[in-house]
Amino acid sequence: MSVATAAMRRPRWLLFVTLAVTIVVVDQLVKAAIAANYQVGVPVAVVGDFVRIDVSHNQGALFGLFQGSAVIFGVGSLAVIALIVWYESRAGGSALVTLALGLLVGGAVGNLLDRLRLGYVVDFVDAGIGGWRWYTFNVADAAISTAIVLLVILALLPPDRSATG
Repeated sequence: MSVATAAMRRPRWLLFVTLAVTIVVVDQLVKAAIAANYQVGVPVAVVGDFVRIDVSHNQGALFGLFQGSAVIFGVGSLAVIALIVWYESRAGGSALVTLALGLLVGGAVGNLLDRLRLGYVVDFVDAGIGGWRWYTFNVADAAISTAIVLLVILALLPPDRSATG
């Protein structure tokens, strides 16, 4: 394997860590601002009824499933974060994979910090039309969802044959 090929396959730690840390910092700052300025359960219109700030305390997982399981999800998050970092260390050849994994770790750590500090995750973005609402989410959830969509797209794309020599 040439030096150039080895360098291309090496994990992109700077991108990975910078993205993850940025997601965590933005997530925590936005949640702190929301918690300081809005009341739980009192929706405030941002873009008419389509997008609202509606603060909630999610003690479950994505989409509000499994309420009251914050401790279990906290422990599970630690295992998932370790697995993602391990995978990045092994598979770090693609900048897009590194991007997705950085988003995933940043989102997981952001929500983990809430679970450890508060016992719940602060959610606040509420989108929908009338009674048809999407789940309430936060910056960390958006990063996780974006990462999952990106990973699915990457899994469906044919491999780049030119990179294998």
